[in-house]
Amino acid sequence: MTSYSSQDTLERIHAALEAARTVLNRFTPGATEAEYKSGHDPVTEADRAVDRILRQTLLRDGEGWLSEETVDDFTRLGKQRVWVVDPLDGTREFVQGIPEFCVSIAMVENGIPVAGGICNPATGELILGSRETGVTYNGKPAQPSQRKDLHGALVLASRSEVKRGEWKQFESAEFNIRPMGSVAYKLGLVAAGRADLTFTLVPKNEWDVAAGAALVESAGGWVLKLDNSPLRCNQKNPLISGLLAGGPFLRDPLLAMLDRHSQTVGTDKHPEHPR
Repeated sequence: MTSYSSQDTLERIHAALEAARTVLNRFTPGATEAEYKSGHDPVTEADRAVDRILRQTLLRDGEGWLSEETVDDFTRLGKQRVWVVDPLDGTREFVQGIPEFCVSIAMVENGIPVAGGICNPATGELILGSRETGVTYNGKPAQPSQRKDLHGALVLASRSEVKRGEWKQFESAEFNIRPMGSVAYKLGLVAAGRADLTFTLVPKNEWDVAAGAALVESAGGWVLKLDNSPLRCNQKNPLISGLLAGGPFLRDPLLAMLDRHSQTVGTDKHPEHPR
């Protein structure tokens, strides 16, 4: 991205997040009816309304579109620049009135998430950034954790995974585990240095993680898929293995720890539960 297009992209992301926030103000978390898609994932009118405003605000000629709430027509596969969005990541928490949901927007160029924005309207947090500009948290420059080892580190875990018992294997670990909804929100908090690490034990979709991955890497952190390979987006099948992300000095300690648990990590049988 050129400096100009980086700024233009961030301005468009920011404008779209503000438009989404306005739409979400019409809905009350904890008092919004949900329907359930296959795999028991909830969807609300709020998801659909935000999807419409994001597409209207972001999409320009020549760009592709991948959203959890839009039927995928695969024309995006021939585009260099693709918007990958989740209009409401953490719908389950939104429906329950838990303030751990967000609007998630990523710009992907040639498969690489290069810019992203995450807005949690319940907490008023806005995390925005690109690989060229770095990351801001509520308008102020931010960077990921500079912690050197896992002892005492704060790890954000999937609320659903913890509830299903998948994190029991880490109960005696030297780090502190905090269950939380919305993988995009967790990644945003890691990018902004509000937590040291986050990782998932089940598959995710690109729209769950693209914006957060762009933010973590733009801030100076690292992101890997659960199989230790780099994240590539705008794939025909948007489902990826779980994701690992953290501050720059914690990659090797985390990978070594997970290697010791490798007989159980990644063997989850619940890919239908993406959060």
